[in-house]
Amino acid sequence: MTSPFSRWACVLGLLTSVACSDGAPDDVDPVDGGNITDGGSTDAGGGSDAGGGSDAGGGNDAGGGGGADATVAGATSLPFPTLHHLTVEWAFSGDANANGVVTVRYRIAGTTVWRNALPLRRVAAGSNEGFSWTSRHSGSVFDLQPGTTYELELTLTDPDGGTTTRTTNATTRPLPVPMASAPIKAVTPATFASVAASAQPGDILQLGAGTYAGFDWSRSGTEGKPIVLRGTAGVVINGAINLFAQAYVHLEGLTVNGRIRFNGSKHIVIQRCTINASSTYGGDGIVTFTRAENAYIADNVVTGLTQWAEASLGASGDNLGEGIAVNGPGHVILHNRVTGFRDGISLFEDDEAVDQFSIDILNNDLTGNADDGIEADFCFHNCRIVRNRLTNNFIAVSSQPGLGGPTYFVRNAIYNAVHVAFKLYRGSTGDVLLHNTVVKHGDAFGIYAGRPVANLYARNNLFLGGPGGTFNGYSSGTGRVLHVPDLDVASSSLDHDGVGSTTDTVTGRLGATTFSNLQTLRTGTSEQHAVQVDLTVFANTVAYPAAPLTLYAKPDLRIRADSAAVNAGQALPNINEGHAGSAPDLGAFEAGADLPVYGPR
Repeated sequence: MTSPFSRWACVLGLLTSVACSDGAPDDVDPVDGGNITDGGSTDAGGGSDAGGGSDAGGGNDAGGGGGADATVAGATSLPFPTLHHLTVEWAFSGDANANGVVTVRYRIAGTTVWRNALPLRRVAAGSNEGFSWTSRHSGSVFDLQPGTTYELELTLTDPDGGTTTRTTNATTRPLPVPMASAPIKAVTPATFASVAASAQPGDILQLGAGTYAGFDWSRSGTEGKPIVLRGTAGVVINGAINLFAQAYVHLEGLTVNGRIRFNGSKHIVIQRCTINASSTYGGDGIVTFTRAENAYIADNVVTGLTQWAEASLGASGDNLGEGIAVNGPGHVILHNRVTGFRDGISLFEDDEAVDQFSIDILNNDLTGNADDGIEADFCFHNCRIVRNRLTNNFIAVSSQPGLGGPTYFVRNAIYNAVHVAFKLYRGSTGDVLLHNTVVKHGDAFGIYAGRPVANLYARNNLFLGGPGGTFNGYSSGTGRVLHVPDLDVASSSLDHDGVGSTTDTVTGRLGATTFSNLQTLRTGTSEQHAVQVDLTVFANTVAYPAAPLTLYAKPDLRIRADSAAVNAGQALPNINEGHAGSAPDLGAFEAGADLPVYGPR
């Protein structure tokens, strides 16, 4: 039987070597696919979350063969568009030999030039930790413009039968802004309660300098007419702000000594705020404990109470609070600075997790979090953890578990993750690691799950480690470059990664296969194109984090233009176009590129 990863790799090769034309591929006919829906509900404040359109075309199956190996195409959907990404899902049945592939092309509606996106990931039906999912092809289109309509062409190819093409339009969410010419109502601590009680959709409540008590907010705006609570210099709120089951409310420029909670709310905006956590409210910063939708949480500084010390480390350590925690679909968390919590940014776990998909965690700056920097646990699918900087965190990012996937980790810069950089535990399935850079104590890429790590796909990462140790009972490893003994090799693929250890060895284990040098890594595992690197790969001096309980300065992890990481990557459509050399470079940054903006803009 053809490996699904072999099939996917072949398609990637074609996508990155064949130019796009204006029409559909020559060997398929467009076929009507019915309606595309988003699985969402009507907003409490008006409007709808639908971001997809209707399938277009008509035609016939272009495949052959038939039988159990043929794909039977089901419904397509584009649930909960965000500002910069589109989730694409296509249900299917059949395809017993797992060789069906869905390719994606996209363009701004009304333009002529198509661009390729990554192929959708093939997700077999499964279950884990009380959740189940059906068979589907699923994936994301990355780095789009807000408030823009795109045309998408989805082509399902199965040599055994079922080949078909569908097209649709989908629109990204616009940047949330106040209503044009909105009335501005001046507020003081003395008048806040009366002005708030009469607030109407579209109003801007401009809070004057002074100290305000925490409050429960109970008035909603509507689409295009949000209610905005805007702070000016000298505004301080002592206590909690609670928004329960509200919609289209913006909190801007507030200093909150307490917590912001938006349980069950939709289209809430929290931006340019300073939140100082309090033990009175569990040490949390910005949270929704119940299902919410489409929050926009941006450019905030969120500071917790947890100290960076050995006793603080781990889930059972002396730590407190979630910096930013969300539940439900469609949330966008970007350009925040989060410091000193148990978990910096997190989703919910076990039976508390509800519809955690189509979530963006982008360009955040996370430091000194004593369990997870970013906890993407119980992501249903299409959580996108992209371009974050994680420095001095016990665990950098967690997917414990991914529920089928894909859960994307792309171009994250990780330094001094004490225990592990990627915690893919509890049977995590469907994690995708692309272009991440890791410099850590102990094993460079170690996963000590005790359960299978399935459908893992990794490309173009840089993993550097060195001698290890034990911290609050947790080992950082021994300096192996790749150590994933529970890897389900048949469903997973790792390749084109740069690996190294300050021990000057290349050792480790992938599944049942151990390796003792670069040659045996290349010949005995899927890492056929791995390269060996060391700390001189970087353009600036980067020290090995030999004392992980140190709060190290945030290093510049860009690579040298003459290093082994240059031109060593695999081309990935929609991820690394525009590389300067003959092939993409490894790690989070192309050589010579500017650093992204991390944290508030």
